[in-house]
Parts: sequence; structure tokens; C-alpha cells
Amino acid sequence: MERRRFLQGAGLAAATLPAPVLADGPRIKWRLASSFPKSLDTIFDAANTVARRVAAATGGRFQIQVFAAGELVPGPGVFDAVREGTVPIGHTSSYYYIGKNPAFAFDTAMPFGLNSRQQTAWMMQGGGLALMRELFRPHNILCIPCGNTGAQMGGWYRKEIRTLADLKGLKFRVGGLTGQVLARLGVVPQQIPGSEIYPALEKGAIDAAEWVGPYDDEKLGFNKVARYYYFPGWWEGGPQLSIYVNLQEWARLPAEYQTILEDACLYAHADMQAAYDVKNPPALKRLIESGTRLRRFSDEIMQAGYQAATAIYQENAARNPEFRKVYDAWQRFRNEQVAWFGIAERPYDNFMAVAGRAGPR
Repeated sequence: MERRRFLQGAGLAAATLPAPVLADGPRIKWRLASSFPKSLDTIFDAANTVARRVAAATGGRFQIQVFAAGELVPGPGVFDAVREGTVPIGHTSSYYYIGKNPAFAFDTAMPFGLNSRQQTAWMMQGGGLALMRELFRPHNILCIPCGNTGAQMGGWYRKEIRTLADLKGLKFRVGGLTGQVLARLGVVPQQIPGSEIYPALEKGAIDAAEWVGPYDDEKLGFNKVARYYYFPGWWEGGPQLSIYVNLQEWARLPAEYQTILEDACLYAHADMQAAYDVKNPPALKRLIESGTRLRRFSDEIMQAGYQAATAIYQENAARNPEFRKVYDAWQRFRNEQVAWFGIAERPYDNFMAVAGRAGPR
């Protein structure tokens, strides 16, 4: 008798216990439209990670089938597809949609904005998620953070960029608010899909292009057609990816399924950056060994970019109340984080960068 009570108390005599609530949950099958091709496996697979974990947590009752860009809708069409209910769920980058509202960029990355840790802190604990959900609600979308690449690189250039003068007339594949910032420095921004960047660089139709970082850039072969690789990518210090859910479909989900989906997104969010942090260092080493010339943007260029970005933010805030509401909160948070990281994180990182090069003693 005592042994039986112990087993039941430990949850081991499952047959004598009530069935889990989820065993009676509804069977749901969703199609997810991604903005990314399968070739960008680290970004694309975040949606697969969500799907796998949702299925496992619901005993297979909630299934999400992931489709790459172009299979259901074009990559840039995810926003409208989710809003209109063409698909119930999507995986994308919100700064693709600044033409609808420039404030959407806060959901991904802003030039001279937050790094990846700060972006996650702002979203999860700093009030950012509430602001983003308020912004997306009139568009019939619920947003959930789902991935971060970490700080990106500053792109590939066919010639060295030493001064501001070298940017004049440069045809650069770059988009969003970054394109607007660089345009004020004399750059000619070019909107080109990822699949067309390599041939454009190879033929000289563009002079430079940015994508993500060493792992993805190596796969796309940019080092074969552009020699100079610049850092840091000051326009994407911590770019976040997001899951979009149609609000009507979200409301139909049982509360347990809603929680499971959000938890799966949070796992995929951390998992993506972990994957990039593992894959980028050896990829950069291979690129350098193959002849890539690593260069840092000059302070002159960085300062000019910062001033141009700040001016653009202030102009948007003056004419767009939604932008101003987010910008004011985001700017306060950014300034506090920069001050804190300057005390706790940056000195440590700087020391380790030098000590790591010197090696053990």
C-alpha cells in the first residue's frame, strides 16, 4: 500500500491519474509563410523549431507546416498574408514593412540601436513588446519575438571605403531606414532580393551589398566577387525576427496552445542566436583565409551615420505620433542600456579581446 501511494505521488502510476488537459485539445493545422528561403538555414529553421516544439507539447494536436518564401506568398508578402488571413501565421522581419509605418522597424533593428541582448530585454521586460503589439493590433496581427542574428556585419565592397567621400555615388544593396540614412551620406541605395545580390555584384551593377554575417555571407559566395568586408554593421546591432499571428486565429486558440506557441517562439529566439554565435567564428576564419580583407568603418563614417540616423528619427517622430510614442520609450531605454553596458559589459569584452589574442600565460 505504501509503495502504491509513493508511485502515485511521484506521478508514476499514470493509469490511475486523470488524463492531461491537452489530450482533449482540438486538432489544429496551420500553414506558416516564411519571408526566408531554405538556403538561409539558420534563420529559416527558427520557424521549424517553433513547429516541432508546438507539436511535441500538444501531443501532435497543434501542427504548423512551414513554407519557404515564394511557396505560399512572396517573402515581402508575409505581413499582408497574415493580416488578411490568407495564412494564420508567418515568420518575417518587421523592418521590411516600414513603407506601411516606419515604426515597424523598432520590432527588428534601428541604425545605432540596441544590441541583441538589449533588444530582447526591451521586448521582454522593458515594455517594448506591449508597444509593438499596440502598433500591430490595427493591422490584425499579434507579434511574437522569434529569433535574433546578433550584431551583423557591414557588408561587402568592391573597393575600400576609407572616408565619407568614398561613399558618394556608391550603389549599395541595402534597405529600410538604413537606406535612408546612407542616402544622406551620398550612397545610392539599391533594393535587390537576396537571390540577385551575387550576380549584381559580379557584374558591377552594384558596388556593395550587405546581408547578415560570415556564415550566411559565405554560403552566398559574396567573397568571390567583393574583396573588402566591413564591420560593424551599425544599422543592425541586434536584429530581431518575429512571428506574426492573425488576431482572429489567435483568439480561436485555447489558452494552453497560445502559451505553448509563445514559449516555443522564445526557445527559437534564443536558439537562433546561439546557432549564429557558433557558426560565425569559423566562417569568418575561412573567409579571411580565402583572401577576404577585413576592414573597420572609420570613426568619420560612423559619426556621420549616427547624426543622419538621429535626424531621421526626429523627423519621423515629428510627423508620426505612433513613431514618437515608441521612439521616446526606446530612446530612454537605449541610453540607460548604453550607460550600463559601458560599465559592466564593454570593459570586460575589451579586456578579453586583448587577452584572447595574447593567449594563456
